[in-house]
Amino acid sequence: MIAITTWMEHFLTALHKTFGDRISFIGLQGSYARGEASDTSDIDVVVILDSVSAADLKDYRAMLDPLPHRDRICGFFSGKQELLNWEPSDLFQFYYDTIPVEGSLDDLLERITPNAVDRAVKIGACNIYHACVHNMLHEKNEELLKGLYKSATFTIQAICFRQTGCYVRHLTELLDKVSLEEQNIIRTYLAVKNGQNVSFSDDSEQLFLWAKNGSRRIIKNDRLKITEQQTIYVPPFTFRNL
Repeated sequence: MIAITTWMEHFLTALHKTFGDRISFIGLQGSYARGEASDTSDIDVVVILDSVSAADLKDYRAMLDPLPHRDRICGFFSGKQELLNWEPSDLFQFYYDTIPVEGSLDDLLERITPNAVDRAVKIGACNIYHACVHNMLHEKNEELLKGLYKSATFTIQAICFRQTGCYVRHLTELLDKVSLEEQNIIRTYLAVKNGQNVSFSDDSEQLFLWAKNGSRRIIKNDRLKITEQQTIYVPPFTFRNL
């Protein structure tokens, strides 16, 4: 597995050398941010500049190419204003799944309203429903099904957040806070992620029924409650100031 602390130090040095004081925010998402990385995990880095041009994309790619584990590097690269103009329902997951390394994303919070979270739930469930039906009828692709289960866990995180005001990053902790139907979705995803064979027919039907119900899910809480607990996270590594 990649030594993420050392890798991030190389990344930060290269990034500051390339973009200097134009950097607005640097963060980490995904399994390395959650401390759940495996040997096959990608490195999901988030970089926000003052603005981004086509030339900046070329410079960033040239910066990334010499770095170790180039084939694992992915993530998000954007200008600050472009991010502020983003669809609010997408900003929900983006904000809460990103661990800050330098800077803050708190300017996004005013756009992540209860309606935005509701929209994230509905769009997520509807997209999964459509893709699941297509896969059952036409593609019959196990890898696509695995990806849909992963997407479903994001939607379940949004459902839980809307009902409790608490964003739960770790799926094993989320199990205790959601319905039995949603627990089954999470357990299936974790099982196939850990190598269990996909039962295409049964797993597809389970996801189909969940998405069908989720597309008209009733959100229990009328008010989005933010707790300090959801914003506190101590990653399994620290970064020194460069």
